[in-house]
Amino acid sequence: MNAGETVRSVEQAQALASAVTLVRRHFPAATPNLRPWRDDAQTRQWSEPESIDLAFHFPGWSPRLQCRSLLIQLRLSSDDQERQGHLLGVLMRGMTYEGERWRLATVGDWQPAGSHLPQPDQVKQLRKICKDLFELFPADATNGTVP
Repeated sequence: MNAGETVRSVEQAQALASAVTLVRRHFPAATPNLRPWRDDAQTRQWSEPESIDLAFHFPGWSPRLQCRSLLIQLRLSSDDQERQGHLLGVLMRGMTYEGERWRLATVGDWQPAGSHLPQPDQVKQLRKICKDLFELFPADATNGTVP
């Protein structure tokens, strides 16, 4: 779900603002978008209430990241919809107008997969963002070790 539509408490708003600040610290030229999904019947059919989705758009092509935009999906536990929830995982996707170029998920070895991968130094930066996102949200016993 669009991050701008899922905030239900001050606690969630603070965590979302901190997540935006965190990503902007690594990519200052990126413009945040808290509503990356269109509001139409087809998109609503794929709605995932336990996911907070936000995007960051670069002013042009990022050759080091091999994309124009980052789509970040934060998967939260659904214990309490009013509270912030536990961060279960992060999925980052490098996107262009043609679609997904790569994805990095916080499962397994946290390595990107796709047709056009970001440069190794950028992979380290993306993994750092994921680690920092886990620190923004309450820990859950199901979170494994962080590489």
